[in-house]
Parts: sequence; C-alpha cells; structure tokens
Amino acid sequence: MFYKSTRGMEKRLTASQVILQGLSKDGGLFVPEDIPAVDIKNIENIKGYKDIAFIILKKFLTDYSDEEIKSCIEKAYSINKFDNIDVTPIFILQEGCSVTELWHGPTQAFKDIALQIMPLLLSIAKEKNEIKNEIVILVATSGDTGKAALEGYKDVKGTKIIVFFPHNGVSEVQRLQMVTQEGSNTFSYAVNGNFDDVQNTVKAIFNDRNLNNILSEHGFELSSANSINWGRLVPQIVYYFYSYIQGLQKGLFNKNSEINFVVPTGNFGNILAGYYAKKMGLPIKKLICASNSNNVLTDFINTGVYDRKRNFYKTISPSMDILISSNLERLLYELSDKDSEYISSLMAQLNDNGNYKIETNIQDKIKDLFWANWADDETTKKQIGKDFVDKKYLLDTHTAVGRVVYLKYINFTGDTTPTFILSTANPYKFSISIYEALFGRPETGKSEFDLMYEIEERTSSPIPMPLRSLNEKKILHTGVIEKEFMAKEVLRILNINS
Repeated sequence: MFYKSTRGMEKRLTASQVILQGLSKDGGLFVPEDIPAVDIKNIENIKGYKDIAFIILKKFLTDYSDEEIKSCIEKAYSINKFDNIDVTPIFILQEGCSVTELWHGPTQAFKDIALQIMPLLLSIAKEKNEIKNEIVILVATSGDTGKAALEGYKDVKGTKIIVFFPHNGVSEVQRLQMVTQEGSNTFSYAVNGNFDDVQNTVKAIFNDRNLNNILSEHGFELSSANSINWGRLVPQIVYYFYSYIQGLQKGLFNKNSEINFVVPTGNFGNILAGYYAKKMGLPIKKLICASNSNNVLTDFINTGVYDRKRNFYKTISPSMDILISSNLERLLYELSDKDSEYISSLMAQLNDNGNYKIETNIQDKIKDLFWANWADDETTKKQIGKDFVDKKYLLDTHTAVGRVVYLKYINFTGDTTPTFILSTANPYKFSISIYEALFGRPETGKSEFDLMYEIEERTSSPIPMPLRSLNEKKILHTGVIEKEFMAKEVLRILNINS
C-alpha cells in the first residue's frame, strides 16, 4: 500500500516513509491510496487485542514484515505497559451503552494506545529507509499527547523528542507529567498562548524549508508524534474493532447489529479513526462527535461552515480546547473524492480568512456519517456527579462530555443502537474538576494531590500508580517561552547556531 498527500503535490510513499516524515512537504496530511477491507464474519472468534491489532496494522503497514509488526505489538501492549489484559476493556454503563476505557497505559490517557507502538514502528522505519540522521520528534499537545509521546520515545536510540504545551492550558497533573519526564533525549516547554498557537507554530516549523535544510546539514530531520502523523492514527483504528468484538463476546448485540460510537474529540483524530474503521467494514451506524464549549466541530458538522474566528475557552476538558482540527482535512479529502485541489483551496481559506464553507454534497455525506453536539463545564460536572451516584462509575471530564452528548443524541433521535462511549483519560488526571463535580468547591489551600487522595478515600476508586507519587518527582523541565521562539529553541537544543 502507498500513501499520498491530501494536497496532491507529494510523491507516493510507503508506510514506513510516511511514519518517518510525519507531515507532507506540501503541508498536507498523508492518507492511504485505498482503504482495505476486514472480513468481520468470524471476528468474534478473535481472542484478544493483540490479534485484531495485527490484522489491522498488517493491512496498512505493508512494507513491514509480519514478524516486525508482531514484535512491535507484543512490546507495546504487554502487561508491563498496560494494567489490563484487554488493553481497552469495556464497562457496561447501562443497557445499550458501554464505555471503552482507553486509558490503561503508562500515562493514563488514550494517546498511549498509539504512542507505545509508534516509536517502535519508527525505529524499524529508520532502518528500512537507511536513515542516518537523528530523528527529532516535535509535538504540540493540549495535554495528553505530550506525556504519552515523551514516555513512548524516552531513551529511544537515534531520536530526540521536544514537546510544546500551552502555558496554564493543561491540568496540573498533565503539566507535572510533562515537566518531570526523565530521559536523556526528552525536552518539554510551556508556551504562552493556546493550543492552536502551539500547533500552528509546530506546523510552520515543519514547513520551513530553510530551517529543515539547516537541520539536515547538521544531521537531523523532523518527524511528528501528533495525529497528523499516520503512524499515530492507524493504531487507533484497532480499538473500534475491539470494542465491537468485546460487545459480541459479552452478548450485548449480535452480528446483525449496527453500533454507534460517541467520541470526545478536539483535533478530530480519535473520531477519524472510527471513520476508517467504518470504511473497512465495521458496522458503524453513527459516529457521534462530542465537543466542549470550543464547539467548532459541532457547528461545522451541523452547518458545513468551519469558522475558527470565535472565542477560545479554557475548559475543564483541556485536551479538547482546540479550534483548528487538523485531521478534518483527511476526512474532507476522502469525501470530496480525493480532490486535492479542492482541499488545498479550503485549507488556504482557513489560513487566510479563518473559515471555509464546504459544498452541499459533502455536507450531506458528513451529516449521514456524523452527529454532533456539545456540553459546557457545568453540565459536564453535573453528569460526572450523576453517573457516580446512579451508576457507581467515575467519568473523567472529557468522557463526561461524551456522555452528555450521548444523552442528547438519544433525546433528539430516539436511536437505541448499541453504543460505545470512548473514555479518553483516567479521572484522576483532572482531580480538581472531579472533586468539584462530586463534592463541591474544595477547601482553600488544598492541592490537586490532596484532592486526589480525598477522592480515593470517599469513592473507593483507586489512584493509578503512575499518578500516585507524581507530585514527589523532581521537576526537570522549567522553560516557558513565547511561540515566536519555538524554532530557535529547537535549534538551541540541537546545538545549532543559526
């Protein structure tokens, strides 16, 4: 299988080449030339997560050997990395609605699913393509990707990883996870601005030919661990299939049933993986897009107009505090019959004017595939409290947005199709908001970790080991910079005088 850019100017590349490169040189995103099919007739007989992972990855990573793929899967999803043998187990919340827990990895966020295997795939890709340069992974994060990428690439030979996150724009636990990160090749910086500022600057660095020439002259080349990199996106397709397999095995529905997925998303990567799963043959009826107050995706899906020129809100679900959803470009490419000129025009309008409107026929396709709504912070907190009282289940702030939107979907449509809500993070990553949702405003002077221990005591929900002693770790990364200096900081880290 070969890959090409959504903007049409890049040559055809193999899977290992696109994993190495990350972003296309024409500014577009890499997409597979064809979407392979999966025969789901006997899918319920698949034994576990690793087995379906091999089936999915083998179809997309065609220049990797079976042995290489299996080795990566075994190392990435071992019980030493994930605290549940199912990797992404499901919890039955109520009849017709289950939660797929994607946060059982080392950083307690769904990004671990991809970022535990991606560094392994990249190391093999480097050997396959005889790359001698050191790979520099640049990451813009709204919270969870940063730590997951730092942990995944920690001490990986031949790489450095540099993570940028919005200053005061992530939870305290997310911040501490990044600034205490160990590893001789890891670097983490807070940036004054919001996530879109950080993400746009990272994209600009990738597209700066002069800067990339300087890096190459000194033995470095850039790659990405964000979901703009196909290597980040393709492993996420797996848990859609495995949710379905678990549902079949638990008797929640039969092989003739359709299913729905509710996906809390900001950058559109998580839900886009569901679109690819549907195209591969998974019987998905509706992909339900859940947003917080930064509801640019809700408006887009419902109106066909994408407009980032709006108020930006810092919410209790910070990983979704995004106004520029990069992966939407891939979807629009597929639904426009792979019209790269049209995609280039839309992205130019977004860059120049801050908005674009899609053609009616494409909007109709989107509304057939997706349903969208959003939830504000207060509604989200109320849902966390209600589900803990009624269901004895503790939602994190992002998953709770999904839960609110699911209930809105039921109310609007009456559709009772069996549904999975993708749970993206452990609730203890957002302890202040969880505490307020359960018990009201905390006493003055209590730290986020004080609240964490109190939540554990009052709910009997155990704090995961990776978070329990986080506040005792030494802070190793203290930099706070302006976005204008991000490129210079990359050069400084690499000891390059520009």
